Amino acid sequence: MEHVNLPRGLEREHIHYHGHDYTLRGSETRTLTTVGAFRAVPAHDLRDRFDQPLDPRHGDFWHLRDSGLVKTVRLDRDHTVVTLTKEGRGLLESRRLDQDSRDRQAFYDDVQKPRELKHDAELYRAYIEEAERLRDEGANIHRIVLENDLKSEYQEFLQERNRDRDDSDGRPDRDPLEIQEWAREHELPCDDQGHVQFPDVRIEYDIDGRDRTLDVEVMTPHYRGAHAAAKSGSGFRLYFSARTGGGRGGGRTPSVIEELLR
Repeated sequence: MEHVNLPRGLEREHIHYHGHDYTLRGSETRTLTTVGAFRAVPAHDLRDRFDQPLDPRHGDFWHLRDSGLVKTVRLDRDHTVVTLTKEGRGLLESRRLDQDSRDRQAFYDDVQKPRELKHDAELYRAYIEEAERLRDEGANIHRIVLENDLKSEYQEFLQERNRDRDDSDGRPDRDPLEIQEWAREHELPCDDQGHVQFPDVRIEYDIDGRDRTLDVEVMTPHYRGAHAAAKSGSGFRLYFSARTGGGRGGGRTPSVIEELLR
C-alpha cells in the first residue's frame, strides 16, 4: 500500500479516475495492491477489514468486483483466484507515489499464462509465510519482484549491444563470464556455462538499515529430475505447495525433495 496514494482508513472515500467515481476503504486498497503485485491471488487468502477471508457474495470483494476493479478466475471446482482488471491496474498506476523510482512495485492485470495459474496462485501464500518470518526478525519489506521481471531485466542485458543496430541478427553476444558477472551483481545462481536461475518471487527488504533479498521458489509435482535438482541446489527458499505436502522447505523436507527428484 505504501506505493500508492489511495485510502487507508476504515471508511470508504471517493476516488475519481478515468471518468469514473469509485469508493474505497483501506482494506480494499490492500486487496488491490496485493492482487496487482502478485497478478493472481486465491480469494480465500485475501482478508477484509475485519481480517476475515473475502466473501464474493458481499463486503469488500463484492464491492471491488461490482466496481469493475477486480475479476475472478475459476482455478478448479473449489478454488477461485482474483486478478485486477485493466481499470483496476490503471487506478493503481494513476495514484503511484513512486512514479520515477527504480524500485517501484510492479502491478499486473489479468492472467498471463493460464496453464501456469495453479502454480502462480501459490506465490502469495509462500510470500505470506516468509514475510511473517522476516518481520519477526525485524525486517521492513519494500517490494516483491516476480520471475518475469527478473527475466525481462536479464533479456535487456543480453540484447543491450544489439539495440539500434541494423546488422543485428537478434542473438545476444554475451559470453558466459559476462553472464556470470551479471548474475553475481543480481545475486542469482549461475553455472559455468552461463545458465542463470530465476526464483518465482524475490522479496526485497532491509534489516537494521541493510538492504537484503530473499528468493523463493514454489515446488510442485511438475518439478522433476534435473529441473528439481537445480532448484533444490539453487539456494532459493523452497516452498512446497499443498499439492506436494505444504509448508516451507529450504532443504528441511527431504522426503518431499526425494520425491520431486525422481
